[in-house]
Amino acid sequence: MTSVGPALSIQLLNFSAAEPGSDPISGGWEPLLARARAADQAGIDRLVVSDHVVLGENLGAYSQPELGGVAGGRQPTGPDGHWLEPLTLLSVIAGMTSHCRLQTGILIAALRRPVVLAKMASTLDVLSAGRLDLGVGVGWQKEEYEAAGLAFETRGDLLERSLEICQTFWREGRASYDDDDLHFQNAHMMPKPLQPGGIPIWVSGRMSARLLRRIVRFGSGWIPWGDDAKDPTSAVAGIREALEAAGRKPHGFQVAGTLPVVRAADTSLDLERTMERVPALVEAGITDFRVHLPIPADPGAAVDYLSNWVSGFRKAVGR
Repeated sequence: MTSVGPALSIQLLNFSAAEPGSDPISGGWEPLLARARAADQAGIDRLVVSDHVVLGENLGAYSQPELGGVAGGRQPTGPDGHWLEPLTLLSVIAGMTSHCRLQTGILIAALRRPVVLAKMASTLDVLSAGRLDLGVGVGWQKEEYEAAGLAFETRGDLLERSLEICQTFWREGRASYDDDDLHFQNAHMMPKPLQPGGIPIWVSGRMSARLLRRIVRFGSGWIPWGDDAKDPTSAVAGIREALEAAGRKPHGFQVAGTLPVVRAADTSLDLERTMERVPALVEAGITDFRVHLPIPADPGAAVDYLSNWVSGFRKAVGR
């Protein structure tokens, strides 16, 4: 597992809501890329982007936990919202950054053919000098699976097969695989990822027996979802026990969590009071702190602003 110690992360908005009759992306995508450059220069540890290949019109499904959504949640765009494909975007960001790790949070991995996903991710890992983290999940939207010719009801099985095939290609010089409808032998995929053992996989989802098995089998980290995202620390002990029972060392296992920001009396963000929460969360098992900040549009001001947050975070975690 790849670990940089407690990390400070930012979610980049690689989507934009399209308003009828208007330019959907004000100023193009350059502001997104400018934030990525500023975050890297300021020392932000990880940049995260999300995934939708297509959108259907039943966006209310996002609020249905039984389908994989979040109770009370709301999809951030309409069906004609613009979404940049995450691995393509991270390839662009990799070429303009040198420090930050690059994460899909999350990639609906089963929508891609496993062998092609393995190749794309390995290529990005090589070209980014080993900075890729592959956050994966099953998603919540039936229409995406239908558009890919896949059965939504089998999305968990599809994800696990995709991860198994990816890790097989990343770790074995002569890869072979055999199940009910996929067979290959002595297939060579080069280059391999730079990171030993392959690209770290962060499994997303709400905690369940099946998710725990998926984490133990494939995961270097967990991205909590739903109610677990509000308090991921309650599941950390169980994950560590399951890893140990499977013969895996829990040291270095990553857990993502939101860093709640504290507002001052004038409603501005209080960096010092926000960082007071960090040591206890580190002790409870959170390793990746995602913070939502109003980043200035001016590149220089953005670097200065984020640098202050990076300094405060490093002081809080003793880095």
